[in-house]
Order: sequence, then structure tokens, then C-alpha cells
Amino acid sequence: MREAAHPGRIAAYPAQNLSSEATRTPGRPPGDAAGRVARKSTTREPIIQEPEPFEPEATRREAGVAESARANRGWWDRNADEYQIEHGTFLGDDRFVWGPEGLDEAGAELLGPPGELKGRDVLEIGAGAAQCSRWLAAQGAHPVALDVSHRQLQHALRIGGTFPLVCADAGALPFADGSFDLACSAYGALPFVADPRLVLREVHRVLRPGGRLVFSVTHPIRWAFPDEPGPEGLSVSASYFDRTPYVEQDEDGRAVYVEHHRTIGDRVRDVVASGFRLVDLVEPEWPVWNTSEWGGWSPLRGNLIPGTAIFVCERD
Repeated sequence: MREAAHPGRIAAYPAQNLSSEATRTPGRPPGDAAGRVARKSTTREPIIQEPEPFEPEATRREAGVAESARANRGWWDRNADEYQIEHGTFLGDDRFVWGPEGLDEAGAELLGPPGELKGRDVLEIGAGAAQCSRWLAAQGAHPVALDVSHRQLQHALRIGGTFPLVCADAGALPFADGSFDLACSAYGALPFVADPRLVLREVHRVLRPGGRLVFSVTHPIRWAFPDEPGPEGLSVSASYFDRTPYVEQDEDGRAVYVEHHRTIGDRVRDVVASGFRLVDLVEPEWPVWNTSEWGGWSPLRGNLIPGTAIFVCERD
């Protein structure tokens, strides 16, 4: 989840399995009675970070598959350290959270009851530091954590786990047909790709018949509002129907970060056209316990307009 952007099909390159053996097996988060608070993340450890060499210009303009791919792979590699430092404690080391609202898979059970995850093969797309995969492994599942950013997966490797880490393009998954029972993506890949159907069709290919895909994205209505957590973020400033991508570019006009907008209807059509059946669409409400701000997500806005949309899909 990008904390400061509005609210990436990457050119295929060889998959890299960064780890197959863990350095340790993290424990389950202690949590409160509702399981909401994770164990303090080791991502708060000092990390050497290379700062951005310039202040990018934010604009709305077209950005295709290749440009979006290059920009976002580079952005996440450069900013993975800062992202994990800022959000590592909220995300935890082994917590499965669907978005800034703090909806936990442990309670939501969108992939199914935790007790039924044991032995299931699960693909996490856009895994970052693989917090969700770590939680899945603790339930007895067999996750594979995939991300386009090598640096993000270095954080996953540093924290540890007993599952593979694969650096690859979500639009060209390096897996055989029917390799997985489940697939999940918490704000990973789909908000950043110019053609989400490329990713969805690949996920459909690697899922077994009856497999389930659950993915979360910025709620499309947020694109009509300024990306501000305060009152200034409550007035409509753009057309909800304007699909022009949000782009951050350098002084030469070269994109360094891209997000793509799809309406709710667009997302549903993408899901169906890719061979899935939409089972549920979840719009998490902002919980009372969550007093944190995450870029444009905040208690003020979260109590008035949705911030996250979660699509629950099944492969027939």
C-alpha cells in the first residue's frame, strides 16, 4: 500500500527464488481479544536507505504497460526501506491485514476459515515483506510470496520464514497451470498495472478449479477526492469516471511511479472477463480502535467514505 500517492504488467524477467529455507520461524502475533495488534515488527531495525535524488512531479496522464512496469518496479526498490520503517509496526511481521482500516484475515476469513487453510497451496501476489504469507504459514498453509521488487523481498528474507520468496512479474507468473488452491493480494500489483486482466488471467491459469482469489485495492471512489486525511479530503475534486492514471515523473517527464484507476464496474468486468466468478465485494468500515493515519486514509475519512475494496473471486 502506497502511503502518499493518489487515493504497477512488468516486462517479464527471470524469477528469482530468494529463499527456500527459513532463518527462523516467527511466532503467531499475540494480539488483543480481536486479534488486531501484531507483535512488534523487526522492520523497525535500522536500515540503510538511499533517498530519492529529486522531488517528483505529480500529474495525471496516460501511462502504458511498459512505462508503468518500469516505473513501479524502480519505485518499490528505491522506497522499500522507507515503507517498511514507516508501516512495519502496523503490518507486523506475521499479520494478514487487508488494508489501512486494519481488517484482519483471521477474523474476516475471506480465504476461508483458518482451520481449513492447513495444507493449501497459496500464492501471495505483491507480498512486500511477506507478512501475509508468514501468517498463512502459521495456519499450516504452504504459501509462496511473490513480488516484483527485489528490495521488498530482501526485507522478507531478513524477517524470515519457511516458504519460498519469488521475484517475478505478476503478469507473467513463473508457475505451472493449476499450481495453487488459493491466491491473495493485499494492495499488491493490481493498483499499479495498466492492464489488470493480464494479471487476473495469469492468476486464473495457476489456480486449480474451484480455487479462490481475494484481492484488495484502493476503493475506486477515492479517486474523486483529494488524497488528504483531513477535511480537505472530503470534497469531490475530480471525476470518478476519469480513468487517467496518476503519475509521478522526473524532470525529463519520465514516470517514476504510476497508479491506475478502475471504477467498481471496471473491476467487476475485469474479474468476469478473466474467467472468475465474483463471490463478494467487501468494503471495510473504519473501526473505532484504529486511530492511525496512512496517507489519505484516516479515521475522519474512513467514517464517511470507503477506503478499501476487497474482491472475493472463485475460479469455476
